[in-house]
Amino acid sequence: MSVALVTGAAGGLGTAIARRLAAGGHQVALNDRPGRDVSALAAELGGVAAPGDVSDPIAVEAMVGDVERQTGGHIGILVAGAAYLTMAPFTEHDLDDWWRIIDVNLGGTFACAQAVMPGMVERGGGRMVLISSEWGLIGWPDATAYSASKAGMIALTKSLGRELGPLGIAVNAVAPSVIDTSRLEVDAKAAGVTVAEIRARYADRVPLGRVASPEEIADAVAFLADARLPTLLGQILHVNGGTTRARA
Repeated sequence: MSVALVTGAAGGLGTAIARRLAAGGHQVALNDRPGRDVSALAAELGGVAAPGDVSDPIAVEAMVGDVERQTGGHIGILVAGAAYLTMAPFTEHDLDDWWRIIDVNLGGTFACAQAVMPGMVERGGGRMVLISSEWGLIGWPDATAYSASKAGMIALTKSLGRELGPLGIAVNAVAPSVIDTSRLEVDAKAAGVTVAEIRARYADRVPLGRVASPEEIADAVAFLADARLPTLLGQILHVNGGTTRARA
């Protein structure tokens, strides 16, 4: 099985993805920014901790090199899940914060993909799974930077699918709708309501009648990370309970 690097592993979704890939037999390397400790989770899963700010390409290069030294092999799976989200009206969003969202979500994904690609080429192939969002498809009020960053990840997936496919590297993405994680607290604060209320509001617009669990998204990631699907590349898997499918 491959070494699987999961960025944003300290969050609810990242943790679920790490657990799912470890259960599938992969050795997991868990990344999050300094200050968000993943060492306990890494020890639990028999993996390695890989701290580093993905928005810093130099830090990413060092982090990937450290993972390869610790595991003794090249990274075969990249799950680019590190994300930063704040919400504010378009005309009021602090410019530095707006660009921080782009730098982490889109720039960080680009940096990680660049850093792991040479090792994937050397080992004869690999899988990259980018965690985009439904908001990258339909947009969302008070989330212009986040939506733009996730739309950029969709275009990056399609472009890398074309460019890296001939090298044996399959690049795909998951575009979830709302997930039941602590990130709902950001949405609730922006809306001025409780987490329970924001969860209910989101559930009302989902044909399935509820928001997704982190484990459901992790299952979709594991599907795209499966090396037995070599012809699946440049695709966006919409795991959203039917929200975009139900739109006119």
